[in-house]
Amino acid sequence: MEESARTGVAIVGLGGAVATTAVAGVEMMKLGSAGTDGLPLADVGGLVPYTSLVFAGWDVEGDDLAKAAQVHRVLDDRQITAAGQALAGIAPWPAVADPEYCRNARGTNLVAVEGLRDRVAHIADDLRRFREEQELDALVVVNLASTERWPDLTLPALASADGFEKALDAEDDAISPGMLYAYAAITEGCPYVNFTPSAAADVPGLLELAEQRGVPVAGKDGKTGQTMMKTVLAPAFRSRALTVDGWYSTNILGNRDGEILDDPDSLSSKVATKGSVLDDILGYEVGDHVVRIDYYRPRGDEKEAWDNIDLTGFLGQRMQIKVDFMARDSVLAAPLVLELVRLTVEAQRRGEGGAQEQLGYFFKAPTTRDGRRPEHALHVQERVLREWIAAGAA
Repeated sequence: MEESARTGVAIVGLGGAVATTAVAGVEMMKLGSAGTDGLPLADVGGLVPYTSLVFAGWDVEGDDLAKAAQVHRVLDDRQITAAGQALAGIAPWPAVADPEYCRNARGTNLVAVEGLRDRVAHIADDLRRFREEQELDALVVVNLASTERWPDLTLPALASADGFEKALDAEDDAISPGMLYAYAAITEGCPYVNFTPSAAADVPGLLELAEQRGVPVAGKDGKTGQTMMKTVLAPAFRSRALTVDGWYSTNILGNRDGEILDDPDSLSSKVATKGSVLDDILGYEVGDHVVRIDYYRPRGDEKEAWDNIDLTGFLGQRMQIKVDFMARDSVLAAPLVLELVRLTVEAQRRGEGGAQEQLGYFFKAPTTRDGRRPEHALHVQERVLREWIAAGAA
């Protein structure tokens, strides 16, 4: 890939902690003040360079990214100083939002447009302007917005591409803001990544549309910490015939993501993607699998994920494993976002549209083309991804 290529990244939720961390990381790489630690595909040649990425996007808060970074407190003072000038030059565009889908997301930087078609047109205009003004060679849309409540996925509005088009015309409230961004991205030919638990491009109607248009889509819900550990440990327990009797997981965090998840409807979307992994890997239902996420403001972005695992082994002997994972949530997530941008650009270069199953490595609830159960074991997912990458280089 040519070093002079410019790859646009339009982020839904640009002012959030994950987005500001990702942008700051790239800007520091451009300055030579940061390396590629924590980027799992830094060893892979042929993908668009990290330093080719150019950022913009939408947020309900209008503060520039330097101010947002100060609020989120993920970056230290040295990092904010290094990236500050570039961050200060990026301010979010007004966002499409709906409090019916995300009650705890508050802000005044909103699009003053009501109709669904008009909202889509506004988003598409933003994408076209970004592409033209920045002279972009590729443009990817990434959803890092706050978690929305789930709609009824059985509705005709979401079941087919034609049904979705009719629903847009009918102002159907089954269509969430996240779906509008996904639809605009697909119709503008932009690869789309859903890093959130919200229903977006992974509903049947939009997956069908992405397949028809030949646009790569990937999601959903980034697999960064606790669930990543489950997809490492659970295959080991299955391999050694250790029966999982119970798995208690709790998370505390105090960032904006945690505040959003303080709403029960948004929380249920998140727990659904975290909770589906274990049974699929083990091949049986763990009756006492508990997943909790609690908003605890003093913790900020420094998330703590604690797991207690009860096992039964040979001769019915009982055993326990306890895991305490403490990390900045956004520092885990931002590198994965950057890799997903590079990989979806590569998929588009290869002419591969629709659901990108090989990117399941990055997600809690990977989207599949035919709705079958996805692979969750991390080592298998990595092998599939690496084989796909190698096939393109052959």
